[in-house]
Amino acid sequence: MAIGWAYDLAKELLSETLPRRWAHTQGVATCARRLGPVMGERAEVLEAAAVLHDIGYAPPLVHTGFHPLDGARHLLAACVADDRVVRLVANHSFALLEADERGLQAELANEFPLLDDPLLVDALVYCDMTTTPDGERTTSQKRVAEILGRYGEDSVVGRFIRRAAPEIHESVGRVQAAASELGIVL
Repeated sequence: MAIGWAYDLAKELLSETLPRRWAHTQGVATCARRLGPVMGERAEVLEAAAVLHDIGYAPPLVHTGFHPLDGARHLLAACVADDRVVRLVANHSFALLEADERGLQAELANEFPLLDDPLLVDALVYCDMTTTPDGERTTSQKRVAEILGRYGEDSVVGRFIRRAAPEIHESVGRVQAAASELGIVL
């Protein structure tokens, strides 16, 4: 699968209107490339999902206000992405928990069932949750704290991230362990 189209689409949607989101996206994609040896034949699926995971923030795509769902719906309607990529975008970083906070959990789960590939799901969580809003590397603990600070503990995102934090940290740990087993330092 060639993924140049994914970079082109994400750049078109994010680079001018949401430059900080574009910086984060590029950092997440760089992280995904580093995980290539861990992912093997699924490396390009991960990288495509990484570069597309936040396109739902782009103003022309905002319909529900829930970026995983809006981004995945756009990809599905455009018929440009592998089903695994679409489902990863829809469900990235424990989106079902945030969907629950927004009253969209059934909608998300019915339209985009969670991918049955735990390492691929964990890898996208790892990439997203170890990358700052400016595209730099961080720890999942610092990233969760940054999100809480930015949105506030009692906001929809704040409530979601507090619920998701233990699972985020576990996902990150599983990816680090998988890389370590292969002798890869992340």
